[in-house]
Amino acid sequence: MMRYLSLCAAFFLSLSVMAQESFDSLFERKSLRIDFTLSGNADGQSAAIEQLREEPAWGGPLVNLVDKFHYGGYYVHIYDKASGELIYSKGFNTLFEEWLTTDQARTETQAWTNSISVPFPKREIVFELQARDRKDMQLRPLLRMDIQPNSIYIDRGALKENPVTRLLDNGDSNGKVDLVFLAEGYTADEQDKFVADARRFMEALFRTAPFTEHKADFNVWAVGACSEESGTDISGEGIFKNTALNSGFYTFGIDRYLTTRDMRSIRNAIWNVPADAVFILINSEKYGGGGMYNFYACGTADHPKTPVVFTHELGHSFAGLADEYFSSEVAYNDFYNLSVEPWEPNITTLVDFGSKWKELLPEGTPVPTPTDPAYTDKCGVFEGGGYVAKGIYRPMDHCMMRDYAPFCPACSRAIVRMINYYCDREY
Repeated sequence: MMRYLSLCAAFFLSLSVMAQESFDSLFERKSLRIDFTLSGNADGQSAAIEQLREEPAWGGPLVNLVDKFHYGGYYVHIYDKASGELIYSKGFNTLFEEWLTTDQARTETQAWTNSISVPFPKREIVFELQARDRKDMQLRPLLRMDIQPNSIYIDRGALKENPVTRLLDNGDSNGKVDLVFLAEGYTADEQDKFVADARRFMEALFRTAPFTEHKADFNVWAVGACSEESGTDISGEGIFKNTALNSGFYTFGIDRYLTTRDMRSIRNAIWNVPADAVFILINSEKYGGGGMYNFYACGTADHPKTPVVFTHELGHSFAGLADEYFSSEVAYNDFYNLSVEPWEPNITTLVDFGSKWKELLPEGTPVPTPTDPAYTDKCGVFEGGGYVAKGIYRPMDHCMMRDYAPFCPACSRAIVRMINYYCDREY
């Protein structure tokens, strides 16, 4: 038996080595950053390239290059130009995608800067950006262009180097999850506070299952971008601050929704650091936060609920988890189409429940599951989630993605799968 296990280990190690050799034949171990504009309104959207940058760090997988999750409202596909082979893909969300569902988008047309980083190619590629149609949840091309790696139009200049503190070092970034805390609303005199706050958040994360069991799979960085003023904008109260990342409350008019539209400043701040997940730590005592899958998450440093808000928002941005609450104020209109299955792993419309957490249900669990004492502490199919009281279902009555309870089995599994993806394991 031991000989069999040793042979299996050697076999999978050889596959991993072959896959890394494949990466090195296609890509350099640095990043191609693609800044692009999304513009439009409730009737539709378009995309245009703003700039291309070569940057020195690639912390992503070397083996898991083609994303099998199929999460996100957008997808980037990279094809080898000569062969047409798909050599890299990844899904993500944007704040603009949410804005398209607001009342404002029914009367205005806007343009927002967005950004995605991919491994830097060794030969000519085709870059394709796809967007998901909310009517049928299918991805369709939005932008397609050829990119030559030796193009004179790729910016190769160095940017400002912010102070970087390694809070946790578990080895090679290509085999770990690189979590970056990025300072916002911390002045030059408050950088020690930022590092202490980031360390406190890190420790809170690793006290939370399933992250506790996977601490060795993470590297953690603190990047100290300096702001001219402390705090953040609270536009609904007439408060505006001069900060590094231009963050603020009252996103889409919601007082607790804390975000920034300034993706270029975020990417410029972390240009030389491997970053699989970015959490913007905002120097404020006010309650609030936000998170978008494979984009960023953010929250305030000093509110008493800060640690769980951080973990909840990281659930969105890192693992693609949906909100499971259904009675709070939101600005979205018809965010989910109840006639199709949403892509998030922790909500379902029951259109294709077999693709979600069906196998996690205890035998005999009714679907839908009533919220009575016999089921409320077990995995089930409880109505209400994704900001919708009827027609969307969640895995447990209480979860981190609803009310800061421990992560449910479905959410925990999704988090572990994402960790395995970044660590180049089977997921």
